[in-house]
Amino acid sequence: MAIRTIYKQGDPVLNKKCHPVTQFDQKLWDLLDDLRETLDQANGVGLAAPQIGILRRVVIVINQDDEVIELVNPEIIDQRGEQEGPEGCLSVPGVWGIVKRPEWVKVKAFDRNGQMFEVEGEGLTARCFCHELGHLEGQLYTELAQKLLNDEEMEALFDQQEDEEAEEQ
Repeated sequence: MAIRTIYKQGDPVLNKKCHPVTQFDQKLWDLLDDLRETLDQANGVGLAAPQIGILRRVVIVINQDDEVIELVNPEIIDQRGEQEGPEGCLSVPGVWGIVKRPEWVKVKAFDRNGQMFEVEGEGLTARCFCHELGHLEGQLYTELAQKLLNDEEMEALFDQQEDEEAEEQ
């Protein structure tokens, strides 16, 4: 396993469509392990292979139960509802965006051994699935954001949300 460099916005690799995985072998397992180690080091909740320069349809997501979900050749097969909220990206440090995403999604994918499975997520997990699968299409969240915020604006938004939650209680 190795910690890989996370490519930043402006690098052309982040705007390219990824190729499907066709071999479920040690090379794929090493990629998944490297994604996980790199994500752990970066303290994020999701990472896609193109973010480390590999144009393959592979992502990992940490769900709301703190479980790591490995997705190979993933596709969203169902979605419901809508949520709007802040989103950031390890490839776009220091910038946040307000993005609309589905509230709930169902994803079909393969695991590291080539077994197909389905997984559902809501809230932050649904947002993360959509965000990471967007990377596989060469899309950054900044292309979908209604508004971009810097760190100070994001902190003010979090403070405002905390105040509103405190008033509700």
